[in-house]
Amino acid sequence: MLGIVRSWFDRLFAEEETVVLLLLIAAVLVMMLSLGNVLVPIVASIVLAFMMQGIIARLSRAGAPQWLAIAVAYTVFVSVFFGVLVVLLPLVWQQLINLFQELPTMLRKLQHVLLVLPERSELFTEQQIREWMAIATKELGSVGQYLLSFSIAQLPNLLGLMINIVLIPILVFFFLKDKATILGWLASFLPNHRPLLSAVWSEMNVQVANYVRGKAVEIVIVGVVSYICFEVIGLNYPALLALLVGLSVVIPYIGAAVVTLPVLLVGYIQWGWGGEFFTLFMVYSVIQGLDGNVLVPLLFSEAVNMHPVAIIVAVLVFGGLWGIWGVFFAIPLATLVKAIIYAWPRPVRQHSAAKAPVAE
Repeated sequence: MLGIVRSWFDRLFAEEETVVLLLLIAAVLVMMLSLGNVLVPIVASIVLAFMMQGIIARLSRAGAPQWLAIAVAYTVFVSVFFGVLVVLLPLVWQQLINLFQELPTMLRKLQHVLLVLPERSELFTEQQIREWMAIATKELGSVGQYLLSFSIAQLPNLLGLMINIVLIPILVFFFLKDKATILGWLASFLPNHRPLLSAVWSEMNVQVANYVRGKAVEIVIVGVVSYICFEVIGLNYPALLALLVGLSVVIPYIGAAVVTLPVLLVGYIQWGWGGEFFTLFMVYSVIQGLDGNVLVPLLFSEAVNMHPVAIIVAVLVFGGLWGIWGVFFAIPLATLVKAIIYAWPRPVRQHSAAKAPVAE
C-alpha cells in the first residue's frame, strides 16, 4: 500500500514546477487565513489597480505614452473612489438610518395586512400571526442592540479605517506605476523553466481581468439603472435599495433571489396591492431580465462556462473562507482550480502489451 502511494506521489510531483506551485498555493492560503485583516488594503489595492489596467491598455493601444495612460487611469480611480466616499456612502447611510427609524411603523403595517390572512385562508390563524410578529419585534430589538454595541466596539478601528482610506490610493498608484517591476521581482523567485505556471498565469490573467472589470461595470450599470427607476417610481430608500440590487450581482443566482425580498417588501408596505406596487414588480423584473440575458453575456463573453452547481459550491466554499472577498472572487478562484487541474502534467501511461507486428 505504501509503495502504491509513493508511486502515485512521485508521478504527481515529478517536476520541480509542480512542487513550487503547490507551495505557492499553500503559502497564499496560510497568509489569507492568518493575516486576512492585515492584507485587506493590499488585496483591495491590487484588485482596484487590476481594474484600471483596462483603461491603461486601451490608451496604450491608441498610441498614448505610458505615463499619460497611468495618469488618466489613476485620475478616474481617485474620482470614483472619493465620489463613493463623499456622495454615495453618506446618502446610503442616511437612508439606512431612516429605514431603522421607520421599521416599527412598517412592522405594524405589515401586521395589519397579515391579520387579514385568517379570513381568506385556513392555513394561518390570528394567534400564529401575532406570535410571528412578536418574534419579529423581539428580533428587531436585538438587532438594534447588536448594531449599537457593534458601532461602539468598532470605534477603536475608526483610525484604522481612516488609514486604509489614505493607504489604498497610494498603493493603487504604485501598483499601476511599478507593475512590471513588481511582477519581475516576484518572477525572480520562480524556476526559470515554468511552462505550468506560465500556462496558469496566462489563462487566469485573461479570466480574472474579464471577470473583475466586467463585474465592476455590471454593478455600476445595474445599481445606477435601479436607482433611476426607483427614484422615478417614488420608492422609499432608492439609493439603499439600488446599492443592494447592484451588489447582488456579485453572488450569482443567490444574490438576485435574496435582494428581491426587501425591494418588494418595501414597495408593498409603502403602496399595498396597488398599481405602483405592480409597476415596481414589472420594472424590477425587467432589470433582472436584462441583466441576466443581455448585460452578462456582453460583459462576460470570454468567461469560462461553468456549471451552476460548481458556481454555487464555489460561492459557499470561498465565501465561508474569506467572507465578501471570497464571494466576489468565487468564480475566478474556481477558474484557477480548473486551470491548475487541466494544466497539471499527467504521466504518459505505458501499455503493458506491446503492439503486434504488422504482417507483411
